[in-house]
Amino acid sequence: MFNLTKTAARNIGFRWLSGSASLQAPTVAVGAPAERETRNVLAESARIARGNIKPITELTSGVADAVFFPGGFGAAKNLSDFAVKGADMTVNSEVERVIKDFHGAKKPLGFCCIAPMLAAKVLGGSGVTVTLGKADDGSGKWPYAGSIEAAKALGANTVEKAVDEVAVDEANKVVTSPAFMYDGKFHEIHDSVAKAISALLGMI
Repeated sequence: MFNLTKTAARNIGFRWLSGSASLQAPTVAVGAPAERETRNVLAESARIARGNIKPITELTSGVADAVFFPGGFGAAKNLSDFAVKGADMTVNSEVERVIKDFHGAKKPLGFCCIAPMLAAKVLGGSGVTVTLGKADDGSGKWPYAGSIEAAKALGANTVEKAVDEVAVDEANKVVTSPAFMYDGKFHEIHDSVAKAISALLGMI
């Protein structure tokens, strides 16, 4: 699924003002999933994006200036089987087609969170550079640091970046950010993704 979105400006700035570190975050309750409910990725995408959602089979580099793959378990379980197979992963054939199409057309590609594994698998042979955050430093803040070695095994170059940093591979026109690879606060993740989007738009 994809959603075509027009942006009013290329330079988008985001700022998050946080309160004192001594303040405790509030607890908010969220309803549990309904039993026996089936999931439909297209329907969920439409609800979240609130836009004109189309199947990924219709996406080509001819209809968009760039493509961005958000991460999360959807990228590790639906767009690929990385969650189960690690470095022996395969990528959904339509996702692989889209990545190769945009890369071949020299149009920017963005990936955040675990989604850079898609780029590592599909573009590893092209010497793509990605970030999946930082190596485990014992703090518990980088719980998915093992993915860095998996990306290297697929032929990708990896660079360590903090949650507030973005990796930009100018040669391959690929932008990546750690996002939820870091166990941080929501505003930190938001800023990570926003910086990746800003860098992606800057390549158009």
